[in-house]
Amino acid sequence: MSNPKINIKKTEVLSDNWYTFKKITYDYQKEFGELGTHYREAYERGNGATILLYNKQHGTVILTRQFRLSTCVNGNSTGMLIKSCTGLLGLDNPEDCIKIETEEETGYKIEEVKKVFEAYMSSGSVTEILYFFVAQYNNRMKISAGGDLTEQQENIEVSELPFDKAYDMISTGEIKYGKTIILLQNT
Repeated sequence: MSNPKINIKKTEVLSDNWYTFKKITYDYQKEFGELGTHYREAYERGNGATILLYNKQHGTVILTRQFRLSTCVNGNSTGMLIKSCTGLLGLDNPEDCIKIETEEETGYKIEEVKKVFEAYMSSGSVTEILYFFVAQYNNRMKISAGGDLTEQQENIEVSELPFDKAYDMISTGEIKYGKTIILLQNT
């Protein structure tokens, strides 16, 4: 850490069941030199990437539909989300990882991706940096049905939608996945 105003005093692992959840105790030097001790919890789940596949000629996008438990316990009665292809990064660079994730989830083998930007999505408690990508697709790139990755227990439905319809689904509330909303608004 390169911030001289912060001194981490203690880090406790609260859980490492799925990812790592830590409680961090640190001193923070305020503007006029006064030190204050703070406690925060941080969830370390690794960094991720998301991609919007689009076909400029046909005006379509590829989106997935997938169950997300956290939304089910916070007001989404079905737990299902319409979303852009998203995954955690492995040991490879973000571009290579999102290409692999795209092929697994959507069945499209893409060669070129364009990084749009990177962002912290929930910096109050999650350490993840998310890399946002877009890529063009066509029917020749479809090499499998995509979707159900049994070993990862994902059960993903793949859909091709007109871009305008997908964009309108933001205002109707059919698309509530922040990563997808950001990508649709930046494409």
